Amino acid sequence: MFVKQLYTNCLSEAAYFIESDGVAAVIDPLRDIDVYLELAKERNATIQYIFETHFHADFVSGHLELAAATGAKIIYGPNAVTSFESYKAKDNETFAIGALTLQVLHTPGHTLESSCYLLKDEQQQPYALFTGDTLFVGDVGRPDLFSGNLTKEELAAHLFDSLNNKIKTLPDQVIVYPAHGPGSACGKNLGPNTFSTIGEQKATNYALLATDKEAFIQEVTSGLSTPPSYFPINAKINQEGYDALSAILEKAMKPLSPAEFKAKAKAGAVIVDTRNAVVFGEGFVPGSISIGLEGRFAEWAGSLLPFDQEIILVTPLGKEEETVVRLARVGFDNVVGYLEGSYEAWVAAGEGIDMIITVEPDELAMDLPHDPNLVILDVRKPIEFADGHIKAAINLPLNEMTDPGKMSDLEEHHNLYVHCQGGYRSIIACSLLKREGIHNLRNVEGGFAKMKDEKGLEVVQEKTVLN
Repeated sequence: MFVKQLYTNCLSEAAYFIESDGVAAVIDPLRDIDVYLELAKERNATIQYIFETHFHADFVSGHLELAAATGAKIIYGPNAVTSFESYKAKDNETFAIGALTLQVLHTPGHTLESSCYLLKDEQQQPYALFTGDTLFVGDVGRPDLFSGNLTKEELAAHLFDSLNNKIKTLPDQVIVYPAHGPGSACGKNLGPNTFSTIGEQKATNYALLATDKEAFIQEVTSGLSTPPSYFPINAKINQEGYDALSAILEKAMKPLSPAEFKAKAKAGAVIVDTRNAVVFGEGFVPGSISIGLEGRFAEWAGSLLPFDQEIILVTPLGKEEETVVRLARVGFDNVVGYLEGSYEAWVAAGEGIDMIITVEPDELAMDLPHDPNLVILDVRKPIEFADGHIKAAINLPLNEMTDPGKMSDLEEHHNLYVHCQGGYRSIIACSLLKREGIHNLRNVEGGFAKMKDEKGLEVVQEKTVLN
């Protein structure tokens, strides 16, 4: 028996490769499928099955790409309706993977079609449960993501039944392999680990400790942040299908001279700069949106970029294809080229540039008492802001900054000091502000993590939010 978790940090996503006696299955694959094909080759195995736990909202699955490359059958649990050929398994139906068995457990709650897959070993003993977004380490899947006409409360009621009737009844030693780890927006507060056991989760996970259904529903449905805007788009793509990644790469991997790049931008293409946030701040093509590859790139791209406009790229040299693939993971098929030679070529061509001034927290502390136009803009999530923020700050979460109306109170005469927790998100925010014509701004070095220790910057909490 061979089981491998394949974890992608910027999406907090886990796919799985299972093999026995030359037969392989993949669970919840990403859109770029080479890693699965390479594993099959290494194991001298044939991928016969592709199991999907549900219609993913936070990334585009590789089920169609992998099926086309291998001839494997795409399998969903009950209630899944697709626009492409797939097999809808019955609850408790089993599939042989060499000497192993994979059993379908229909577990509605996160979505109506959500299903877990119970892997039994060569002796037909329960070994591992692939839980998708039904059960995470320390959390469960949120019940408010695009599943028919059911309310989040109705889905939460289904989730309570699924957890108690299907999952808590399994032996304690069964390994829990979820589809996501810490940082994912598919739950409220996922734990730091990417796998666990049924026993550990029964002892520590609030959702499995709950015994009262109404209290569970209240707990699971309260405190949910607004889901990223691209979630319904990705869920629809996964249900209806998509173009091959090779076709997307063919369209996107076109080197553009500075003049060609400038013409594309003038015609309405969105410029996305994926260089490191600090490097971006030192100089960039005017009008660019910064989303550095070093952070939660795919998630912020999906949340901030348009799906209905052409995209052109400025990337670190040699990272052009990686950028296109990582954008495709969240459904972007509208990249039409990249700046050949990167930012350096733009400068060498004598084109105009922009930059972001970065200051230390002590400079903010010195300016704050004396500047009536000074505005501290905190772009962290509301819960982060509530847990501790600079007393004079206003909160405008980064994910809301694509709505021009959210910036209507910010004007050019304001002296903006922009920060997040560490610096990655604030650079993105500064690039969005500059696109809106707001240039009188400074990025605060080190973000709140550094600011909270600066004398002269008072930190307060929003206790009514935290209680």
